[in-house]
Amino acid sequence: MSAFNIFGKPMETVDIGQEIDYAGYEWFKDPPPQMVRTSPAAAEPFVPQPGVIEQNEMFDFALKSAPSVLYSKYKQFGQLGVLGWCAEFSELIDALKQLGFEGNMFVATRTQALKTCSEILQLHLDVKMQIIVMYLSSQVQRLRRFLDGERQWDDYPVITFPLPPQEAQRQ
Repeated sequence: MSAFNIFGKPMETVDIGQEIDYAGYEWFKDPPPQMVRTSPAAAEPFVPQPGVIEQNEMFDFALKSAPSVLYSKYKQFGQLGVLGWCAEFSELIDALKQLGFEGNMFVATRTQALKTCSEILQLHLDVKMQIIVMYLSSQVQRLRRFLDGERQWDDYPVITFPLPPQEAQRQ
């Protein structure tokens, strides 16, 4: 028996053991026997590695501070402050994703990250450059998609591009 990859080339097969004898089995009459998996890890409570708690606490603090830092950067540097903050936020998102991929993200950290995304979008920033608004929205969307990819979000700012000069003169 051989398997083929998506390009139609043969792949190595993996033998998972002996085949089950289904002779005399009446399909759809009785449910198949349930396999009971017992693992010693399932019975023990989860104890995170030593640095994981501190790491989640640092992320929690950074996420709680993010909207205030964004607003202060906006007040200090205007639209360019928002642009610079987005680059820093992108690095935070990458670090959060790495934490999640390692299986070390706490539920509280995930919840705070989603809350932070909403708080960022609720800030009243008068950003005229639509590319900056789009960049900010894309960073928030990137984090949300990682944390909760199934949910649809509708709180993003509306993008309003200015009219071309010919149409603006007619009005």
